[in-house]
Amino acid sequence: MKKTLLLLGLIAAAFTLPAQGIEFFHGTWQEALAEAKKQDKILFVDGFTVWCGPCKRMSSNVFPNEKVGEFYNKNFINLKVDMESGDMEFRRKYPATAYPTLYYIDYTGEMVHQVKGAMDVDGFIKLGETALSKIDRSKNFEEAYNAGNRDPELVYQYVQALNKVGKPTLAISNEYIRTQKDLTTPQNLRFILEAAVECDSRIFDLLLEHRAAIERVESEVTVLNRIELACSNTIKKAMEFQSPDLLEEAKAKMTANHPDKQYAEFFCLKADRGYAKSNNDVAAYLEASGDYAKKVYKIRPQELSTLARETEELFSDSPVAMKEAEKWAGMAAKDSQEYTFHLHYARLLWTNGNTKEARKAAERALELAEKGPKGAAEMVQEFIENISGKS
Repeated sequence: MKKTLLLLGLIAAAFTLPAQGIEFFHGTWQEALAEAKKQDKILFVDGFTVWCGPCKRMSSNVFPNEKVGEFYNKNFINLKVDMESGDMEFRRKYPATAYPTLYYIDYTGEMVHQVKGAMDVDGFIKLGETALSKIDRSKNFEEAYNAGNRDPELVYQYVQALNKVGKPTLAISNEYIRTQKDLTTPQNLRFILEAAVECDSRIFDLLLEHRAAIERVESEVTVLNRIELACSNTIKKAMEFQSPDLLEEAKAKMTANHPDKQYAEFFCLKADRGYAKSNNDVAAYLEASGDYAKKVYKIRPQELSTLARETEELFSDSPVAMKEAEKWAGMAAKDSQEYTFHLHYARLLWTNGNTKEARKAAERALELAEKGPKGAAEMVQEFIENISGKS
């Protein structure tokens, strides 16, 4: 029993140690382009200003996140540019009108993807995945592969390039695995990790079988990210084929193979929400969302605002769903200093017919907006005048 408690304590400690977040490149824009070309990567550029509140929150809460760091350090050359006093060449070529502006740029200088505004951890990683999917370098390896070249490094790079753009790789990966007599070489362990893209596959089972060795070759965080990705891809397949069995398999494998049980629980609750959403099943969606809200409230209350917005967008014609969205928006706003949370809560109250409470929430939003970015207070004041005229 003592050994079990000690092990659990060590696991908990491991997940509360200071995170290794994004490593930003120190150099000019041209030097960053050259490094990206050398490493065959896309550039991520954080276009910020020193006075921007959302920029500061991303720098404090998102960029230092270990999961974010693992993903972005592996896939991008990362650069920060002060859009008022930073690299002049970059600012002239890629001007910004809102902050932060998050840029994804190929080493050719071509803009791949661009988003204005701050993101949370999960949204930021998904944004990076979207950017990666827009650059298809698989053609660099396709001709040689189709001509019969089965050099292990070429096959690895081909599978990696296909994975980045979401193209099928299991047939290629299984063919390669069948030709290998020793799967424990560092090269083949790396290949198994890259090839394990769905958890309902033999290659995923190989990942679990050789997990300790793969962690020594790569890292524990890299393996955990791949397990989550594979489970997520199987959940997407469950939605596509309307397969509850695939959904349950993915949830079970995430729960069994992720040491942070709370994180795995959140993952499963999100999976249930996503599956219900794909079926347009309001009751199932609200049940899964309610469970998620209870779990996440004291840990990540800002996610309740996202949940409320999603519910409103999906089921605006359902009075029950709109009342739940109102409740979650209120929970998100309760202890928040973000005027946007209070304004969203006010809008939902008004939509649901509670003008008196909507005005109170909007007045709180106005207090916070007066300390916020330019134009925020005017927007909230306009809303207050609007509901006052219709009360």
